[in-house]
Amino acid sequence: MTISSPARAETDLGRTRRARRIGRALTEAHPDAHCELDHSNALELAVATILSAQCTDKKVNEVTPKLFARYRRAADYAGADRAELEELIRPTGFYRNKTDSLIKLGQALVERYDGRVPGRLADLVTLPGIGRKTANVILGNAFDVPGITVDTHFQRLVQRWRLTAQTDPVKIEHEIGALFPKREWTMLSHRIIFHGRRVCHARKPACGACTLAKLCPSYGTGPVEPAAAAKLLKGPRARDLAVAAGLDPELVPQQAVVAEAP
Repeated sequence: MTISSPARAETDLGRTRRARRIGRALTEAHPDAHCELDHSNALELAVATILSAQCTDKKVNEVTPKLFARYRRAADYAGADRAELEELIRPTGFYRNKTDSLIKLGQALVERYDGRVPGRLADLVTLPGIGRKTANVILGNAFDVPGITVDTHFQRLVQRWRLTAQTDPVKIEHEIGALFPKREWTMLSHRIIFHGRRVCHARKPACGACTLAKLCPSYGTGPVEPAAAAKLLKGPRARDLAVAAGLDPELVPQQAVVAEAP
């Protein structure tokens, strides 16, 4: 398969149009995209997001059911027994620092916001353990306020697609946000993160099994031969992703289908 990369001297309008085509391709490729941290309210999402630092969403989701059953309100975190809380979240790593953040978060919510997680970016970023990335996750998924989440997957992919040359997450957020309608920001973030976890991996992207190949100036960074590329697909829909790229789904090994998306 021969892929023609986008022109090197791409105009701003050309980049916007290509970005929108990438967005549509991602919508088709990942209809199941969603926030992968289990939660039922804004406080649970804030806590889960803090725990997700340097930890997989899967591991966080294994820990949070017992945690959320024990700590239901901000006041519960504010008055938590440190040793007990540390033990509950120990599997997520860096549990001492995370415990400190959760207790201070609970205290700040009780003292400043009557125990409720605020729904404004300006307020969220003042809270312990919550930076701009976490705030956008909370806004988009708990308050339905559009936000772009620039995590490592998001940053890697938009740079590979040459939609931005920025390296600062806030500048990336603003530059990518300008390419898409605001109403699409939250789901766009989910789809890009899904693609980064399942197809466009950091060390070895599945270029030959990617539906964005014709739109990607970095095509060839990973294997382009179908069999080699298909083996790199991950997740329960790995074979669907192969079919969407025009490949034989049997090229995707069973272990890839049941593998945890990184």
